[in-house]
Amino acid sequence: MIAHELTHVRNRDTLTQAVAGTLAGSLTYLGRILTLGALYFPVSRVGRRGNNPIAILFLLVIAPLGAGLLRMAISRTREYAADAGAADITQNPLALVSALEKLEATGKNVPIHGNPAFAPLFIVNPLSKEGMMTLFLTHPPTADRIERLKALAQKAKTATDVAADFEKLGAVS
Repeated sequence: MIAHELTHVRNRDTLTQAVAGTLAGSLTYLGRILTLGALYFPVSRVGRRGNNPIAILFLLVIAPLGAGLLRMAISRTREYAADAGAADITQNPLALVSALEKLEATGKNVPIHGNPAFAPLFIVNPLSKEGMMTLFLTHPPTADRIERLKALAQKAKTATDVAADFEKLGAVS
């Protein structure tokens, strides 16, 4: 797990998340300004009166939601990259698999009923992982992370086997 966190530091994930959060907040703020402008200072054109309610709905609801989803998607991508980096540092992806399985089991046995704003601070997301809530997870599902790490371990094993075969061929020549 330490290698996973060190990979976050090496990849400057905090900076990436800060930029993504700032952009998401800026889009949300811009949407609010444009919505207020459209509500209180309507611009009428020839042949058209008033505002477009669909545009106001888009600016008020959908744009901030989309910005938040984009920020969460970036966060999940960075978690996968940190897992791969940890596997590279330790040269043992199955150790991280074991740690994730233990953390997931503990999270199920001792559920945390807390503020969702603190979810990014956890290694394994302790909050609801069902339905629409999966869109707002900052961490990918643990099962997906374990599956990817096992695939990395299998790829590393295959590469090691091929290298060993080449060494045998070189020794025979």
